[in-house]
Amino acid sequence: MNKKIRVLVQGTGFAGQGHTAAFRDMGAEVVGIVGRTESVVQQVAKELNIPYAGTDWKQALIDCKPDVVSIATPGGVHEEPIRQAIEFGCHVFSDKPLTHSGETAKKLYELAIEKKVKTAFASSFRYMPEVIHAKRLVASGAIGEPLEVEYISHFNLERNIPFGWSHRKEDGGGRLNNNFTHKLSITTSIIGEKILSIMGEVRDDLGRAPIVEGVHNFKTRRDFIPEYIDDPSLKWGESNVEWSYTVLAQLESPIAQKPVSVMFKHGGLHPRFNEDHIVIYGSKSALYIKGHYASGPLYMYDKNNEWVEVALPEDIAKNIPNVEGDTERNWRYLIKQLISDIKGEDVAPYQTFKEGAQYQQLIDLIRKNDNWVDVSHLQ
Repeated sequence: MNKKIRVLVQGTGFAGQGHTAAFRDMGAEVVGIVGRTESVVQQVAKELNIPYAGTDWKQALIDCKPDVVSIATPGGVHEEPIRQAIEFGCHVFSDKPLTHSGETAKKLYELAIEKKVKTAFASSFRYMPEVIHAKRLVASGAIGEPLEVEYISHFNLERNIPFGWSHRKEDGGGRLNNNFTHKLSITTSIIGEKILSIMGEVRDDLGRAPIVEGVHNFKTRRDFIPEYIDDPSLKWGESNVEWSYTVLAQLESPIAQKPVSVMFKHGGLHPRFNEDHIVIYGSKSALYIKGHYASGPLYMYDKNNEWVEVALPEDIAKNIPNVEGDTERNWRYLIKQLISDIKGEDVAPYQTFKEGAQYQQLIDLIRKNDNWVDVSHLQ
């Protein structure tokens, strides 16, 4: 298959524009883009030199005849366009979350299997260079048997970011959909893909957010925070998603005798004191990676009981895509895998709608908040 892969993008914001650049960098041809607002999609198409622009997704599938569709909109509106694309015979690259619920995500996965189309699910921070490095070290036995993994992150997000999809469960919002998915993917990449058990607790620390017109790009939403937050004329939207979560999980590792314990602790609105981090503890040593998504550097606990920085191997460093932004680089890793797979080339396993459906079902379970044991009667 030597012809260029034809791609139709849905979404005109940060992700849509980012997907467009990533697919082009990986050798694909972006033939069209679809958005909600005619003036916006026409402007974005002109700026990005995309030949086709429209607001009717189903018509765009007919007109553009894409090999792949790229879904770059909030998760709450993924279900129908993905279903239509699969029915049309397209392969699908979807940002996370796959949909707003485990039930609908599972149906899309089953439909993709039935129609024999390739899918990719972009919980893609598993492609961070230090994650690839940590995976190699753990697999080599550098820390012995993996025993436990710890994630700590506090984002201190502005409470008055304008009300939008990120505040609504039905629109694919919440910290589990937009933070936990990446961390779970990092963990399965390093430890092993089989998730054995999970439990968790979530909390909405926000309550409400101001309603502001004109917000289009997710990356620039902070620019629209009202200057006078106490203005009595402001309207407010009610949040119905989690802004903090604590999740415990157990994963199977091919080099561990017992399940590996994992703890994910995230506060979306809380300030950090020390840096966010990931730690992988083993029977002989441990790895520490700075950053909530493993931006690095990576340290190993040595025989002298000291944390020593370990340089990124040259072969990993040489393969980092030459583009600014962790998100943008990670999209390129995954898109390259998908395109190579479509062309019939041998590729390493990558995350598909199988993981997208699994993650959404896990999030549904965590959000039930039903793991508590009432001990108030104990003396």
